[in-house]
Amino acid sequence: MAIRNIVKIDEEKCNGCGDCVNACAEGAIQIIDGKAKLVSEIYCDGLGACLGHCPMDAIIIEKRESAEFDEKATEEHLKQQNQPKEEPLVCGCPGTMAQSFKKDVPVEGSGGDVPSQLAQWPVQLKLVSPAAPYFKGADLLLVADCVPFAMGDFHGKLLKQKPIAIGCPKLDDVDFYIEKLSDIITQSGLKSLTVVHMIVPCCSGLTYIAKQAVEKSGVNLDMEDITISLEGEITNSQKLA
Repeated sequence: MAIRNIVKIDEEKCNGCGDCVNACAEGAIQIIDGKAKLVSEIYCDGLGACLGHCPMDAIIIEKRESAEFDEKATEEHLKQQNQPKEEPLVCGCPGTMAQSFKKDVPVEGSGGDVPSQLAQWPVQLKLVSPAAPYFKGADLLLVADCVPFAMGDFHGKLLKQKPIAIGCPKLDDVDFYIEKLSDIITQSGLKSLTVVHMIVPCCSGLTYIAKQAVEKSGVNLDMEDITISLEGEITNSQKLA
């Protein structure tokens, strides 16, 4: 044992996005039960390449007593990781696991066209204008872009008479989204903000984006957080301070 720099992960802050897994060249971090964990001290070189990739600021480098970095053991560990596995988790995120759902229920309204409730364009958070008239005094939906595919009644249940902005907290620029959403809040006089995301851990990063944007704007705003299961059901709905 020696006193050295080593990674420490705050599991309370971690949203399981897996960005740190990709950033760790030694394979010292893995997503386990939806949280990033240091699988072994001997695989961590303490250089902190993972720090700048965590959108939740859940990783720090601390100096403490720990097992020394073992380069040979790390090489063997990486060889084992590179072996083909059944149903690998792409990017280390549990939400990327392949799954199938049997759908025997007929689609409502399949006998004719179901009218869309979309009342604006564009919808992507990168593209919408903070000064767009449809945001003025509105109840905005901030939606993960997988949600409308999973939720069959999304238009009728959530989208009706509301403007929308969509994005992916896993693949898109989190800092840009925080800045853009903050601009929308400050310029539009929103009445409320509803965040709708999938149940997979990395998707909850959209809630983080919303909270940071509201804090940055300095506006006291009613917020709601809605979680959607992979089968398209609302599993949780809560008010956010």
